[in-house]
Amino acid sequence: MECCPELESIADFYDAAECERIYSRLLNEQNWPDNRYVVSGRQFILPRLQTWHADPGIRYSYKNNLLETRAWTPLLSDIRAKVESFLNYSFNSVLVNLYRNGADYVGWHADNERELGEKPFIASLTFGAERQFEFRHKKSSASGRISLQSGTLLIMQPNFQHHWLHSVPLDTGVTEGRINLTFRKVVPVDSVFSESF
Repeated sequence: MECCPELESIADFYDAAECERIYSRLLNEQNWPDNRYVVSGRQFILPRLQTWHADPGIRYSYKNNLLETRAWTPLLSDIRAKVESFLNYSFNSVLVNLYRNGADYVGWHADNERELGEKPFIASLTFGAERQFEFRHKKSSASGRISLQSGTLLIMQPNFQHHWLHSVPLDTGVTEGRINLTFRKVVPVDSVFSESF
């Protein structure tokens, strides 16, 4: 296992009491949708629950399946403000994932959709159960993992998505839930389309 210079993990970005409060509110206030999605006309079951929140006019597609865009909640707006202030960077969207227990996961992928631009800078916050964040280089044998505890802020530098894949694997030993917020800056839809002509 190796360290990745394009990742930075900051423990206790929120303290334990704040994490418990935020996790409980997110769990009960998010109005989690059904976890079925469609790719090329086929329906699949997403192994977690998720909601997508963005500024007006911002849209984002996952596996060519357009996510329903929701408004920012007061809680998500407060969290965004704290993250933006700390990083001195502005985000216009957040993907909220609920891993109900260790049977929920996300497979190997890179967040490199065109809507995220050429160099996506992503900030990821964890609340709830501790889970492993694994990463492996796209071309070399380098790999590693970071244990994400509640309250941890994980920063993915702009080149991370170009060089690495990442996942949150199955973990049958985890019986509690985890909620993860990934803050992103999506390129407006009109800009994305104009780049293709």
